[in-house]
Amino acid sequence: MTNKIYNVLFLCTGNSARSIMAEALITSMGHGRFRGYSAGSHPGGVVNPYAIEQVQSTGYAVDNLRSKSWDEFAAPDAPQMDFIITVCDNAAGEVCPFWPGHPMSAHWGFEDPAAALGSDEEKRAVFHKVFRQIMARVGLFVNLPLHTLEHAAIRHEIKQIGERAV
Repeated sequence: MTNKIYNVLFLCTGNSARSIMAEALITSMGHGRFRGYSAGSHPGGVVNPYAIEQVQSTGYAVDNLRSKSWDEFAAPDAPQMDFIITVCDNAAGEVCPFWPGHPMSAHWGFEDPAAALGSDEEKRAVFHKVFRQIMARVGLFVNLPLHTLEHAAIRHEIKQIGERAV
């Protein structure tokens, strides 16, 4: 059994909701095996308050959350990423960021809860739905037997998780 901690970077355009929630979920659900990060190609600079509400339920320290550029993770002193996962929704016409390099990558498309309209309760319901969808995929991911799989098999499994209906 390996003691390696896998670094996972979740990317989205604005880094205000989905990628933030995924960062918290993988870190809290990963039982010390995963460290989550998030960033955006065009970060909005503010974490959506409904995303913060969802993250609070994980026990993850919300004061660690901030909307940031993916440029931070391209710096020489940045943590080395093992996995890059985009979480934007191509069906909504969003342009997902592209991460060059060698980490294993996958796309898990989720609708943008920050685009939800309606009352506060209706917006909260959309955030909760997307949060649960991300949680389901992260749950599958953190339970992969990463220490026994070869590189190509891990890549295939990550992509399969992204394609599974939640």
